[in-house]
This record gives sequence, C-alpha cells and structure tokens, in this order.
Amino acid sequence: MLSSAAPASAQLDSILKEMDTLTRPGAATPGGVKVGAALKQALQVGTENAVRLTGKTDGYFTNKAIKILMPERLRTVERGLRTAGYGSEVDKLVLSMNRAAERAAPTAKKFFWDAIGEMTIDDAQRILNGTPTAATDYFKGKTSPSLRIAFRPIVEKAMNEVGTVRQYNELLGQAKAIPFLKTEDYELDRYVVGKALDGLYYVVGEEERKIRSDPSARVSDLLKEVFGK
Repeated sequence: MLSSAAPASAQLDSILKEMDTLTRPGAATPGGVKVGAALKQALQVGTENAVRLTGKTDGYFTNKAIKILMPERLRTVERGLRTAGYGSEVDKLVLSMNRAAERAAPTAKKFFWDAIGEMTIDDAQRILNGTPTAATDYFKGKTSPSLRIAFRPIVEKAMNEVGTVRQYNELLGQAKAIPFLKTEDYELDRYVVGKALDGLYYVVGEEERKIRSDPSARVSDLLKEVFGK
C-alpha cells in the first residue's frame, strides 16, 4: 500500500519509475507490468480530476448528473411545501445538501491513493479488458466502505455549518402544519453521504471513459501507448 506520508505525485512517480525498469528488455512480463502502471496512472488522473470537479463550489449543485435532490421518500412533502409557498426554503435546503457534499469530496483523495497502491497486475489486466468503467467499479469496491465512514462526520459538520439541519427541521415543522400532509423522520445525513459518494464515483467513471475513448485525455506517453491499442 502506498505510504500516506509522501506527496501523492511523488508516490506515483516512484511506482512508475520502478515499473519502468521492469518493462526494459529482459524484464519479466513487461506487458503486464506496463498495463498495471498505465491503469494506476489512469486512476490517478481520473480521481484527481473527479475530486477537483466535485470538491468545489457548485461541483455538485450545478452538475445535473450528480446534483443532490430531495430524498424520494420526501417528494410528497416537498410538493406540499412548494404548493403552500415554501418553495424558496426547499431550494435552500437542496443547496445546503450539495454544499455539504462539495466540502466532503476532497477527503476522498487519500482513500483513492490507497486503493491505487493495492492494485495488482492481474487486477489491471482484467480492468483493461473490462467494461468502460471497470476501473471505477474496482475502485468503488475498494474504497466505498472506508469513504462512507470518513464522509459521515465531514458531511454532518458541513450540514450544521451551512444550515442544512436547521432548514430541514424548520421545513418539517412547516409541513406538519399543512393539513393532510404526512411527514416522517428521515436520516438526512446518511442520505447526503450516499448521494455524495454516488456522485463522486459517477464523475470518476466519466473520467475513465474519457481516458479509454478520447486520445486528448491521455496525458502521458504511457496512457497513450496502453489505451491507444
């Protein structure tokens, strides 16, 4: 596993230099090693981009593919609130949920790097010949449990800071005053954590698709050689 003490870029450079020596004439299984190095680099590029794209203001909120909306179980409550004139308050709640996810996203980088360090040559060969998001699926399996745990306190803190909890409680109180509108308690922080991770993996997958299909996204000679075949 990669050491978290050294900068991420230095860790990757060290791995690639070591693998480069193995791909020279006479080295064992040069093709497999080169594929492994390329997949590690592709994941590094894709996850760096994903964290950068999601972990900023409006990274979730203005991306229709990953924007966090009201939970499905609260859609009836949402419609009732909007009908009763509380639409702007609902919009503020939706915005604050996305802001919480945007604050949590950068935390994923360390876990991504740990997963990259654990990838084997056999993993890389299977991924290269797999679906357009095979690397992302591998990545999700490796990081999802630990990221879910790491995201929870960050999302909870962010939701308190940006007012999500207060806004949610106020809206529920308003909803209870609307006749015939049934309300229920809902664990909003767990919902936001889940949607934040779903959005993050979605963007990682889109970045992987680019590297596989778009030559301009292959930013190194190694990526161009392996993914251009």
